[in-house]
Amino acid sequence: MISPENFFGILKDNGINFFTGVPDSLLKNFCAYVTDNVPDEDHVINSNEGAAVALASGYYLSTGKPAMVYMQNSGLGNSVNPLLSLADKEVYSIPLLLLIGWRGEPGKKDEPQHKKQGRVMLKMLEAMEIPFEIINQESEDIKSITDSICHSMKEKNCPHALVISEGTFEEYKIMTDHKTNYLFNREDAVKLILGNLSGREIIVSTTGKTSREVFEYRKNNNQGHKNDFLTVGSMGHSSQIALGISLKKSDREVFALDGDGAVIMQMGSLSIIGEKAGKNFRHILLNNGSHDSVGGQPTAGFNIDFPAVAMGCGFKLALKAETKEEILGGLNKIRSCEGPSFLEIRVNKGARKDLGRPDITPADNKINFMKNLI
Repeated sequence: MISPENFFGILKDNGINFFTGVPDSLLKNFCAYVTDNVPDEDHVINSNEGAAVALASGYYLSTGKPAMVYMQNSGLGNSVNPLLSLADKEVYSIPLLLLIGWRGEPGKKDEPQHKKQGRVMLKMLEAMEIPFEIINQESEDIKSITDSICHSMKEKNCPHALVISEGTFEEYKIMTDHKTNYLFNREDAVKLILGNLSGREIIVSTTGKTSREVFEYRKNNNQGHKNDFLTVGSMGHSSQIALGISLKKSDREVFALDGDGAVIMQMGSLSIIGEKAGKNFRHILLNNGSHDSVGGQPTAGFNIDFPAVAMGCGFKLALKAETKEEILGGLNKIRSCEGPSFLEIRVNKGARKDLGRPDITPADNKINFMKNLI
């Protein structure tokens, strides 16, 4: 294992002074250290991994210095285009260092959505001709590995990667954690929403802890899961899944339960929903201003007027709520709206340490869900 501070020092010695990306649970201790020790102008938690590659490229173009882009390996999908059509040595030849958390590493227990990604990730990097090195708990000389990959990156003028296994970084507690004082946390808001629906509505919940909380609510109340699609991967896309369902099931109310990091990652989806969704589409954003499922790093969520964005994208009604009265009132209003409607609920970040995980597979969730719809 290596301390985030020591690894940060190795990067600084190699001229890495600018950091951007999307947080990952395997990198959370390092990302927390960066948040505490890098000025805001040199650390940008980005909307998605592709945008981070572009930002790092802009930094290089203006300074001649390479930047670091950190991500979970699932983020490779978002970054393939700018890696190959912008930073690649056959295009603009831009050096940058990818720091990739290896979720779903073969031989290690992980969630279903990470298994395929973990198994094929190294082959993806090889197919993209991105040189890489693996760092894990057994790596004896992390400095030499990092020095070597950084030297090659500068020499070849193209992206290189460090692949980080689970447990590589020692624990680091973030110092600049911003506390909020809203009346609800996300789970309580989920309970309030589901507890005030009839049970016939279709629920599509976003990846991460939101779907876990929906599942646990149903289980604790002896309710079935046939009306719930629990999105376990594909961050940012649950609202489009909900849209696809709503277009063909116009007789059913469809609720997308979303998160701020997910909405920001694929914010363009709001414009398509505003244009295409019918009166049965309800978009509820549980905004806690953080990437809560992967370490609690901040998003730009509290700096965005989401209702104004939704209205600008063509939603018929968009509201914001914090209190129980506002949430219940807003829920009633968006349900009576003739058109796609939007409700942002501001909540505190954090979740119970004993929060369970679904005890059904994604495939079984899909089968039961489809049986109820088709």
